[in-house]
Amino acid sequence: MQKKTLVPLLCAAFAGLADAAVVTKTIAYEIEGEAFEGVLVYDDSVTTPRPGLLAVPNWMGVNEDTVAKAARAAGDKYVVFVADMYGKSIRPSNAEEAGAAATAVRADRPLMRKRAQAAVEVLKAQSGEVALDLDRLGAIGFCFGGGTVLELARSGAPLKGFVSFHGNLDTPNPSDAKNIQAPVLVLHGADDPAVPQEQVDGFIAEMKAAKTDWQLVSYGGAVHSFTNPKANVPGRNEYHPVVAARAFKAMNDLFDEVFAKQ
Repeated sequence: MQKKTLVPLLCAAFAGLADAAVVTKTIAYEIEGEAFEGVLVYDDSVTTPRPGLLAVPNWMGVNEDTVAKAARAAGDKYVVFVADMYGKSIRPSNAEEAGAAATAVRADRPLMRKRAQAAVEVLKAQSGEVALDLDRLGAIGFCFGGGTVLELARSGAPLKGFVSFHGNLDTPNPSDAKNIQAPVLVLHGADDPAVPQEQVDGFIAEMKAAKTDWQLVSYGGAVHSFTNPKANVPGRNEYHPVVAARAFKAMNDLFDEVFAKQ
């Protein structure tokens, strides 16, 4: 079952969308009999096939803020599917609930990978509903979602690129990096207390050992959640509009490169 909603207020919020209609569709799906519900986001003024991006949200899961961020990422360039990593019945309303939900998934990396992989298949299935180029697919994630996208890459998912925004970089199985099939881009706040330097160093060693195609951009003065306009805990979780704009540009530059190689 799908529910279609026009979100005209989003159009004014994102550059290049002034004359467009950002469409969101709630997409219900199942994983081994359990109900999940994600959101498809795209500009319906574009009729030619576009690349698709899986977007894994932060620990708050699927909500209005997530959809707004997906719309910013989508613009008129991509079709974006926001993954549900918790299940339809779990919609955190505060940090305590979000922490419990995210911790449960992070503690089970095979489950995390399975849910992310299932969401990729849901995105691909939308090609009958919207002009989607199935040969050009990537994944992005924010905070908890950034760590999830890196696990998706480590699983060997056959996508064209993976981008983590202020995500966790640790993994219990660093040798799995040998399975990565596409470029990895990590957009990191240099002063992020949630991702200490030891974790950054471990990630760099992991990528070097795997001899994969990777980049890590460390933004000075940025902490955790620098793309989240509602993050307002100075020195810990804080929106940084300049860095956010640079990070989204870096994301677009990577996907412009990898999607042009078709």
